[in-house]
Amino acid sequence: MYGRRRVLGGLITAGTFAAAGCIGTDDPDGNGGNGNGDGNGNGGNGDGNGNGGNGDGNGGTEMAGSIEGWGWDVAARSLQLTAEAYEEEHDASVTVEEFGRSAMKDDLQTRLASGSGAPDVAMLEMVDGHSYIDTESLADLSGHIEDADVYDDFVPGVWEALSTEDAIYALPWDIGPTAVYYRRDVYDEHGLDVDSIETWDDVLEEGQKLPDDVYMLNLPPGDLAGVWRYQFRQLGNNPFTDDGAVNIHDEDSVTIARTMKELYDADIASMLEGWSSAWFGAYESGEIASLPSAAWMEGTLRAELPDTAGDWGVYKIPAFESGGPRASNWGGSSLMIPAQIEEPERNRGWDYIQWSLATEEMQMLMFDEFGLFPALETTYDNEAFDEELDFFGGQAARRLFADVAQEIPDYRFSVDTPEVSDAINTEFERMLRDDIDPEEAVMAAAETVADRTDRELA
Repeated sequence: MYGRRRVLGGLITAGTFAAAGCIGTDDPDGNGGNGNGDGNGNGGNGDGNGNGGNGDGNGGTEMAGSIEGWGWDVAARSLQLTAEAYEEEHDASVTVEEFGRSAMKDDLQTRLASGSGAPDVAMLEMVDGHSYIDTESLADLSGHIEDADVYDDFVPGVWEALSTEDAIYALPWDIGPTAVYYRRDVYDEHGLDVDSIETWDDVLEEGQKLPDDVYMLNLPPGDLAGVWRYQFRQLGNNPFTDDGAVNIHDEDSVTIARTMKELYDADIASMLEGWSSAWFGAYESGEIASLPSAAWMEGTLRAELPDTAGDWGVYKIPAFESGGPRASNWGGSSLMIPAQIEEPERNRGWDYIQWSLATEEMQMLMFDEFGLFPALETTYDNEAFDEELDFFGGQAARRLFADVAQEIPDYRFSVDTPEVSDAINTEFERMLRDDIDPEEAVMAAAETVADRTDRELA
């Protein structure tokens, strides 16, 4: 384990982060010299006897003494860890409030729309990136990112969800390279052979070995779009063509829908709402044997189902045909600063964001404690990825995720991504519950998106 104690015990120093390219870390508690802004702004005050910070072109780097951040679940707890480390090295206070996911999104959107009351720093899921950017309520972080010279340190595919042609609005945090988490003990008890699973046909075959009261996997009715999206991306697709036409009804999409229906009709897939108490309980008891998900699920399983430690393993998501691709991404998040935030808080917020996300030590701390897989590509050579983890029965599970991360196909999110998700969720749930033909369900979803977004069908 990389270890919280190892990091917070003093291995992280201000010099370490200066070497990593951090800027603006001088706190306004002394009378340092004046720096030169790159847009003729005055530099901030230094930390006593040093030189002032570099201005960002908007009047210098004056920093607030305290900021507030918002997050949910283990992500919020991860930020609380980096805040603790940040406060040890800086004369500043960072408070991170933990919310439920839906509650935070609803509250944040209300405050962004009203132009007041938003936190200084907030989580932003990549799938929501363009819908938030389109509201013009996020601060442009391009200058900070350029000055810090950290753009190339991240996995290339993350930036499209967080930027337009002219600006970048968030710094990448974690990504979701995919895999199937499985209960080793359940597989072993019923004679399932994980090494024989390469395709979804293999999943169907192995799932038949389970008794009637045990399911091979779950299809969450509230996130069937998430299931569809990682598989659609796995096959190299995008929801809209280059000229903007709706493309969610192609042959690959029909294949995905048909596979999901086959799993459900074979009675080896349950339909429990994801993240519900029943859902957690089913995985804890072994009522569901497999969980296709992403690297970030490791932290949730460890935090919520500690009694199952040692009973889990991971393997790559199944291909749709032998030799087909088995890599994709599901989810991922970033940190952003609302446009309404004043400059001193914005500067402090950026300094904290960079500390948390653009330094290997902090990314590895969050990864080790809560399983948030770093978008910071420079971490992947760390020996922690090759550790044999007790939670996974001695498997070096994180190396599998690192390998998958190198193969993730590009995917374009857009302001209309929520419309795609809503239509897929609606039509796929109808397909499963009402026995609708998969091709009909896919076409209905595509027509709904085209109608709501005023786009043509590809």
